[in-house]
Amino acid sequence: QVQLVESGGGLVQAGDSLRLSCRASGRTLSTYDVRWFRRAPGKEREFVALIRRRTSNTAYADSVKGRFTIFRDNADITVSLQMNNLKPEDSAVYYCAADANWGQGTQVTVSS
Repeated sequence: QVQLVESGGGLVQAGDSLRLSCRASGRTLSTYDVRWFRRAPGKEREFVALIRRRTSNTAYADSVKGRFTIFRDNADITVSLQMNNLKPEDSAVYYCAADANWGQGTQVTVSS
């Protein structure tokens, strides 16, 4: 089991950028498939992005494709989510997951 901590959330305006980070306590994330999800108030949890172990192949939800980028950083200690051209509908609590391990989430709020 691995403990995950997300950071980087905040309040921004539409069109701004944010970078979220997911850090594992005491180990690297190199051996995990890491996903970002989000949950907006009153909505179900939604897949956002994935980066595979070993290959670092990526996949994205259609709603964020071309605006968000997931990548490994800091010698695989973190997995970051670069979010550009943010929209109000991107507002949610963002969670990272490394296989079956989940973080507590970080709030992203985008004002119009």
